[in-house]
Amino acid sequence: MEEVVQNPDNNDRKFALPVDSEHKATEFRLLSVSTPHMRAFHLSWISFFSCFFSTFAAPPLIPIIRDNLNLTATDIGNAGIASVSGAVFARVAMGTACDLFGPRLASSGLILLTAPAVFLSAIANSPAAFLMVRFFTGFSLATFVSTQFWMSSMFSPTVVGTANGLSAGWGNLGGGVTQLVMPLVYSLIHNNIGSTEFTAWRIAFFFPALFQALSAYAVFFWGQDMPDGNYNTLEKSGEKHKDSFSQVLYHAVTNYRGWILAVAYGYCFGIELTVDNIIAQYFFDRFDVDLNTAGIIAASFGLVNMFSRPIGGLFSDFAAKRYGMRGRLWMLWVVQMGGGLLCLLLGKIGSLGLSVAVMVLFSVFVQAAEGLTFGVVPFVSRRSLGVISGMTGGGGNVGAVLTQVIFFRGSRYSTEEGISLMGVMIMCCSVVIMLIYFPQWGGFFYGPKKGVTEEDYYLSEWSAAEKEQGFHKMSLKFSENSRRQRGRKGAAVPVQSDPPTIV
Repeated sequence: MEEVVQNPDNNDRKFALPVDSEHKATEFRLLSVSTPHMRAFHLSWISFFSCFFSTFAAPPLIPIIRDNLNLTATDIGNAGIASVSGAVFARVAMGTACDLFGPRLASSGLILLTAPAVFLSAIANSPAAFLMVRFFTGFSLATFVSTQFWMSSMFSPTVVGTANGLSAGWGNLGGGVTQLVMPLVYSLIHNNIGSTEFTAWRIAFFFPALFQALSAYAVFFWGQDMPDGNYNTLEKSGEKHKDSFSQVLYHAVTNYRGWILAVAYGYCFGIELTVDNIIAQYFFDRFDVDLNTAGIIAASFGLVNMFSRPIGGLFSDFAAKRYGMRGRLWMLWVVQMGGGLLCLLLGKIGSLGLSVAVMVLFSVFVQAAEGLTFGVVPFVSRRSLGVISGMTGGGGNVGAVLTQVIFFRGSRYSTEEGISLMGVMIMCCSVVIMLIYFPQWGGFFYGPKKGVTEEDYYLSEWSAAEKEQGFHKMSLKFSENSRRQRGRKGAAVPVQSDPPTIV
C-alpha cells in the first residue's frame, strides 16, 4: 500500500509520494502507478513509444517497400530525412504549447493529429507519397518535448534526471521494438493470411497507427498537467496565471544555454535518429544478412534505450548530488565524446560480429548522453521550460537532418564512411558543452560567482510589475528546491518551505 504524503500548503492536498514545496515528487517509484506523478510517467513514455514506433515502422521493411514503389537510394535517403525534419519546428511549437496549455492537451492533440499519416502509409503508391507520409508521421516525435516537460513538472530536481531519462529512454525504445515487430507482423500477414508481399507491408501499418491513436486518448482522459491539477483548472482558480507567449519565448531564445544544449542534443539524439533510419539497410547490404536478421541487429541499437538513456539520467542526478551542476556538465561531455569515438570505430570494422558489438556499445554511450542532456535542461529556465525543452529537442532533429543530408544522401560517401565521419562530427560538437555556465553554480571550468543565488537567476525572468502580482511564486519555490545543484555543500542548505508530513 502506498504511503500518503500531505503538504500543509495548497488546501492540504494529499499525494501518494513524498513531495516538495511545489508538490513535485521527491522520490521515483518505478512500479507505482499512483496519481498524478507516476501515472503521468507511464502515460508519457507509452505515448512517446507509440510515436517512435510509428515513425520508424518503415525502415525495417525498406527492402520490400523499395521494390514495390521503385525507390532509388536517393528516394530512401530523402524519406529518412523527411521523417525527422518535420519535428524540427514541431518540437519548438510543442514546447510553447506546453508552456501555455499544458503537456496533456499538447501531447494528446499532436499524437491524434499525426495518426492519420500512419494509416495513409498503407496506400502510398509512389516515392513522393511515401516521402510525404513519413514526413507527417515524423511530426509525432515532437511529443518528446511534452514528455520531458511533463516529467519536469511532476518530479523534484533531486530525481528529475532519472524521470526524464526513463520516460524518454523507454519512449525511444519504440525505435528498436519496431525493428523487431514490423518484420514479424509483415511475415504473419504474408505467410499466414496469404497476402502478397506488396499487400502485406501495407496492412502491417495498421498496427502502429491504431496503437498511436489509442495512446492519444489515454493521455487525454487519464493524464494531469501538474501535481495540483490541469492548467485550465489552476488558471481559473488563480493558483497559476496564464503566461504571455512573447515573454515565454523571449526568455527562452535569449538564454544561450538552451542553444548550446540544442547543438549537443543534435549529436546524440540526432545520431540515434540517423542510425534508426540507416542501420537495418546497412547490415542487410554490407554483410548480406536476411531481412529478419538485419531487423534483429538494428533493433538491438534501439532496445538499449531500455537502460542506457535512463542510466544517463541516473548518472546526472548522482553527479549532481556530489558535484552539483558542474558534475552534470562534466559527465555529459565525457559520455558524448566516448560515443563519438565508438561511432568512428564502427565505420572502420568489416567483421559482422565485431560490428554488432561496437554498435551496441556505441548505442549505450549515445543514448546515455541524451539522458545526461536532459538532466541539465530543466535548470536552464523555470518560466520558459517548455520552449527550452522544445529548442533542445528540435536540435536533435536538426542534427539528424544535417547528418543524413551530408553523409547518407546520394552516393558521395559509402555508408561505412558516413558512419565514421559522423563520429568525428559528434566529437567536434561536444566541445560546445564546455561553454555552459550558471552564475549560481558554476560551469565546466569555473565555480559560481560569489553572492549569486538561485533566486537571482530564476527571478530575473520576471519584471517588477509581475512580481508585485505574485506571478513569480512558482519560480521562487523552484529556486529553493534547486539549491542542491550546488553539490555536497548545497545538500546542507535548508529549503525555506514547510516539510511534508506522513499521514
